[in-house]
Amino acid sequence: MFVVSRADEVPLSGGDVTAGVVRVGDTVRRPLKATSSAVHALLRHLEAAGFDAAPRVLGIDELGREVLSFVPGEVYSPFPPGDDVLAELARLQRRYHDAVRGFMPDARWESGSADDAEPEVVGHCDITPENVVFRDGLPVALIDFDMARPVSRLFDVVTTLRHWAPIADPVDRDHPDLDTGRRIRIFADAYGLSAAERLRLLPTARLRFDRSYTAMKHKAETEGGGWAVMWESGAGQRIRRAAAWLDANEDDLHRFLQ
Repeated sequence: MFVVSRADEVPLSGGDVTAGVVRVGDTVRRPLKATSSAVHALLRHLEAAGFDAAPRVLGIDELGREVLSFVPGEVYSPFPPGDDVLAELARLQRRYHDAVRGFMPDARWESGSADDAEPEVVGHCDITPENVVFRDGLPVALIDFDMARPVSRLFDVVTTLRHWAPIADPVDRDHPDLDTGRRIRIFADAYGLSAAERLRLLPTARLRFDRSYTAMKHKAETEGGGWAVMWESGAGQRIRRAAAWLDANEDDLHRFLQ
């Protein structure tokens, strides 16, 4: 059992949904959720597989919170827009997908959007700038696996590109002048997407926007909390604008994937 004085706790910010996350020394304490046992199984699998780019599960503290190892480094939002950063992130996601290949336990995962393809991996499904740790200017680790769930590899990739290409209306971007098509190509090449996956990438992105809108609206209405705050701050409108931007620019984006 981990025992700690509240005076030793340092609040950690950045997440949109989970409140009460604190750092204590070289550990992170987070409230347990209904899906925590599934996430713990995932993190233990990653440790056993030798994947060194995720937190380790250390136990439960005296307040009933999960105890995870603290991953040292920097988290950036807005993200650094360099091509080398994007390519390294693609390689990191590919390493993650390879590490979880064959891991598909019967467990309670967080509900969320998915495509219609047969699930291939337990995807992270939330590789936002807030959930990527950098060292020496490059991404080295993924954190906050709360949204993990069985999906296709491509759906998880599209979710990452939504934030990092980004596939978004320029009015909603931190870097409005980035060439999204070129960045999708950089990511696809570094990850190693097949020709068939490249053909399905943009249709999968469109499907994700539709289903993400519905899933987020439902969570905001039924669970409240951080989901409601995000929805009230305009998350639904940003998704709709991103989908419209994708429709208007699909032909130009597609040529980067040929």
